[in-house]
Amino acid sequence: MNRKSFLNLSTRAALFLGVTPSLIACKDESNATIDTDKASELLAVSKALGTAVNLKVDPIGKVRVGMLGMGNRGSVLIQMFEYLIKNNHAEIVALSDLKEDKVNKNNDYLKTIQPSGADLYFGGEDEWKKVAERDDVDLLIIATPWNYHTEMSIYGMENGKHVACEQPMAMTLEDCWKLVEVAERTKKHCMYMENCCFNGEELWVLNMINEGVFGDVNHAEGAYIHDLRKHMMHETYYEDQWRIKHHQTKNGNFYTGHGLGPVSFYMDIGRGDNYDYLVSMSSKEQSLSHAAKKENFWAKEFACGDMNTTLIKTKLGRTIMLQFDTHTGRPYSRLNTVTGTKAAHQGYPSRLYVGHEDLQWGHSWLKDDEYKDYREKYDHPLWKKLREQIDANAVGHGGMDFVMIYRLIRCLNQGLPLDINLYDSVLWSAITPLSELSVANNSASTKVPDFTGGTWETPRKNEVLRDII
Repeated sequence: MNRKSFLNLSTRAALFLGVTPSLIACKDESNATIDTDKASELLAVSKALGTAVNLKVDPIGKVRVGMLGMGNRGSVLIQMFEYLIKNNHAEIVALSDLKEDKVNKNNDYLKTIQPSGADLYFGGEDEWKKVAERDDVDLLIIATPWNYHTEMSIYGMENGKHVACEQPMAMTLEDCWKLVEVAERTKKHCMYMENCCFNGEELWVLNMINEGVFGDVNHAEGAYIHDLRKHMMHETYYEDQWRIKHHQTKNGNFYTGHGLGPVSFYMDIGRGDNYDYLVSMSSKEQSLSHAAKKENFWAKEFACGDMNTTLIKTKLGRTIMLQFDTHTGRPYSRLNTVTGTKAAHQGYPSRLYVGHEDLQWGHSWLKDDEYKDYREKYDHPLWKKLREQIDANAVGHGGMDFVMIYRLIRCLNQGLPLDINLYDSVLWSAITPLSELSVANNSASTKVPDFTGGTWETPRKNEVLRDII
């Protein structure tokens, strides 16, 4: 077997076995690449039934919640429950973390809004399983390091629990398919907790698209651009510095949701359109290693490039540019850019232009007073309704964390489909291993599997546009 044939075989095996594509990358003088036809054939295989679309379950009058992971993220999410607990919509019955001090600290807070507090699980590696096995838990919220997400989600669903998990829900294509199989079989909700889909600016843009302000949307850009070098190298910010270890071995976009979630909502991905294929490219790595050497950090070399850019083509011919950069010292941005036949929006700072169809000169954004008029007229009804509660919960990234948790709990209370479903969750997660595969093989065009079982072809209105009490 020659080298190229061996690499082709290794790549195809990696797609199913979940091997990190960088381990089979083609980086020597032969410049061999994957056999794109064979890879596309394998990637196109569909194992999904599509039965989780519009999944409804029996209403849960008071949602009983078990929380796994009480570090930085879990400590924020627990604060989002105050309104829901006080209005008898939810109850937190169990908290779990490896560290006793973390569960105690969060339970002390919980007792200020729920005097009974919660049962605590800590210490052992498998203590979290006891939460998933409890008969009095309806929903597992998972805010642990990434490597645990798929295992915990699957174990929760297998034990009869709905699951809401921080991103990414899976880091390999194998795990993406596992989530689909288990969620469809158990008929449990499996939600990727992408808070940016519930932010005021993104919901405003989505509402304008729904009301026809943008005409036909044909291109969008999203990103996670956030200088995390200090956090990743901090001794305790990420337990055991788990996050920076991914940067040592992986090269691609492995934090997709902040940019991709809202953009996918704008384009009705899974609701009339779907991703078709992607190409991904990373710049050289420089900024993180420079900072590590300056700080005399224990790791000095990293595989992840400073900037990853992934281009996605959809089935209906739209394009998406998705970027990932947590290495460089540039201002935070999610881009939040969308272009249609009638209007365009660009975030950071938020700017709006309306008038493409009238062939006007598009050299300037709307003036402040015109922008304000559109902002007030098309503000998403959800943010209007929850303004008081949002202001009271601004600690959760300006209110979007609260809106996300509110919608999750109220959908379960009323037995309604969630705003972010199983197929959204898996699609957004799958871009990570697919981007790695493309980067590792000279930015080869890479097919995106249809995780929806073909249900994406049926147009429907985005669920977050529904009115829920």
